Amino acid sequence: MKERVVDTREYVSVLREIAAEGKVVSMRIAGSSMSPFLCHNRDYIYFIKPDRALRKGDMVFYQRDTGQYVMHRILKKDSRGFYIVGDAQTAIEGPVREDQIFALVIKVRRKGKILQPGDFWWEFFEHVWIRIVPVRRIIVRLYGIGVKWKGK
Repeated sequence: MKERVVDTREYVSVLREIAAEGKVVSMRIAGSSMSPFLCHNRDYIYFIKPDRALRKGDMVFYQRDTGQYVMHRILKKDSRGFYIVGDAQTAIEGPVREDQIFALVIKVRRKGKILQPGDFWWEFFEHVWIRIVPVRRIIVRLYGIGVKWKGK
């Protein structure tokens, strides 16, 4: 099967319109900012137009003022907006205005398996990983050392 390359902004803007119509939309992940939960070119997200109040731990799709589309997790909200961070990141972006957020991720296909709220890894990243942003780099580094050591 031949793959077709399309402009990301065009592609996501079409998906955004479909979600705005109330439909569930799926998309393959591009980029590594949501690692280790989601991996570039392997995993998929399924999203909808937000149908409830957004909260800490939610994965949301938003558009930066530059036009760039991003899917990250909500860290917190205050009167100025949402503060958002990728699972692989320690730098927090924000405030992101509510009108910039156009989708809520409701499930993912990770390593070929559907995960959604209630599943262990979903809950771990939504409730635990989001709370340890300052020490993520250390944990990922230790994990990498363990993997290298185990392989020897």
